[in-house]
Amino acid sequence: MFGLRACRGATPAVRRQLFYAGQRVFSTEQSAQAEHRVAVVGGGAAGFYTAARVLAKTSNVGIDIFEQQIPPHGLVRYGVAPDHPEVKNCTSKFASVSLDPRVRYFGNTKVGTRVGVSDLRSAYDAVVLAYGASEDKRLHIRGEDGHKDRVGVVSARMFVAWYNGLPEAQNLHMDLESHDTVVIVGHGNVALDCARILLAPREHLARTDITHRALSALARSNIRRVEMVGRRGPLQVSFTTKELREMTKLDNVQIVCDRDLVESECASAEEFLTHKRPLRRMMDLLLKHSVCPRDARMEKQFHLRFLMSPAEVQYDNGQHVRLQTNGQHVRFQTNVLEGPPESARAVPTNTYVDVPCAMALRSVGYASTPLDGVPFDSAMRIVPNIAGRVVNDGDAVRGLYVAGWLKRGPVGVIATTMQDAYRTADALIADLQSGAIGTRNSSIDNMLVQLGVDKTRVTNDDWLRVDAYEVAAGSAKGKPREKLTSVRQMLDVISGSNQ
Repeated sequence: MFGLRACRGATPAVRRQLFYAGQRVFSTEQSAQAEHRVAVVGGGAAGFYTAARVLAKTSNVGIDIFEQQIPPHGLVRYGVAPDHPEVKNCTSKFASVSLDPRVRYFGNTKVGTRVGVSDLRSAYDAVVLAYGASEDKRLHIRGEDGHKDRVGVVSARMFVAWYNGLPEAQNLHMDLESHDTVVIVGHGNVALDCARILLAPREHLARTDITHRALSALARSNIRRVEMVGRRGPLQVSFTTKELREMTKLDNVQIVCDRDLVESECASAEEFLTHKRPLRRMMDLLLKHSVCPRDARMEKQFHLRFLMSPAEVQYDNGQHVRLQTNGQHVRFQTNVLEGPPESARAVPTNTYVDVPCAMALRSVGYASTPLDGVPFDSAMRIVPNIAGRVVNDGDAVRGLYVAGWLKRGPVGVIATTMQDAYRTADALIADLQSGAIGTRNSSIDNMLVQLGVDKTRVTNDDWLRVDAYEVAAGSAKGKPREKLTSVRQMLDVISGSNQ
C-alpha cells in the first residue's frame, strides 16, 4: 500500500482534492431542500447521465446515487481498457454531477441486500435502475468450469476487471506461463481489448492506469500468440475498425488470418458492402495488415479465426486447456455459412481443428441480473420497459424507471448509453411535471438510518480522498493513477489509518 509520502509530488489540484476530502462524512441529512427526490441504483455511466439530465432540466429535484462499489463510474473505471484514456473523459462530467449540492453519493451500498428496491420506492418519488450487466454469457459446453486445479474457461469480463483493479477480481486464477497461446472465444471489442492487453509490450501499458499487479503478471507472461475465434465469417464480426486499427499499431505483433476467405467473402458480398462502407473499410484494413498462416514469422502473433465453434474443454497431461467438440479429441468444430451476409448463420460440419492453449477466455456477451420486486425478462436479460418506464405485463410500474444496458441489453458505446439515459430522464421529468408520480410514503433519511446505511456508506468526499490518493500515487510512477485494488485499502485511505 502506498504511504501518504506518495502525495508529496502531487499537483496543486490533487492536493486541494485531498484537503477538501479530508473529513469522512456519513451524515444522511439532506444536502439541499428539494421538492422531489429520485434514487438512482447504479453509479456507472447510465446512472450518472440520467442524473445529469434531470439536474439540467429541473431545479427542484434531489438525487441520491447508490453504488455497490466504493468508487463510482462503473465500467468506465473497471471495464474500459487502460490504454483508452480518451474514453474516460466522461468522468469529468460525472464529477460535476457528484459536486452538485442536489446530489448525494451512497458508495459501498448494494441495493438488494441491506436496502431493497421496495424500500427505495416507499421513500423516493422515483427510482431509476441503472446497475448494468454484472454477469457474462456462458458457452454452455462440457468442461467450461474447469477440472481439478484448472479453472476452465475464464470470463473475459473478469479478466478485464482484473487488470482494471476491481477488488473481487483480484484473486482470478489464470495461466499466462504454461503455454505460449491464449484462445479467446468471441469477435467483439472486449475480445480485441483482451488480445491487445495480452500482446502489448510492457512499456505500452506502463504509462496507463493498469494495476501494478496486472502489469507485473503480464511482464512475466509467456503468451506470444492469441487466437481469437468466432463461429461466423469476417463480415459478421462485432468489433469496430478503431479496435482493429489499434492491433495493427502494436510493435512486433503480426496479424494472421485466412486472407483467401476474407477476399472471397468480400467478393461475393460486393453489393452488400456498397451499403456498408465502414465494414468495407475494416475488411480493407484487415487485408492490408495481415498475412496468411503460412507466412507468419513474427514472435508475437494475433490470429483472427473464423467459422469455428467450441463445444468442450478438456485437459491433457500437461494440463493445457483445449477447446473441442468431440469427446475423443481436443478441437474446434468448423462451420460453413448459410444465408445472405446480413443474416448469415453458422452451420456445423464434420471437420475439426485442434487448438492447444494455456488459457481460454469467453467473450460472448454480458448479462444483467434481476432484483427482488422488479419485473425481469429472463430471455432478453433486461427489465421490460417502454421508453424507460418499467412495465409489468404491459402496465407501467408507477415511479420505476430503467436506463442503460439493463434497459436495452449490453450493446453500444458510452455515447449510446448517454442518449439512452437522457431518454429515460426525459420520461421521468415528464411524469414529475404531469403529477403522474411524486408521492412519498416515508422519510428517506429515517429509512436509510434504520437500515444501517449510514454506518457503511461511502460519500463523495470519501471517494475524492481515494481518487486524489490514487492520482498522486500514479503521478509518482508516471501513470495517470495507481488504483487501489482492495476495499480494505480504500477504507484505510478514507479513514486515514494508512498514514
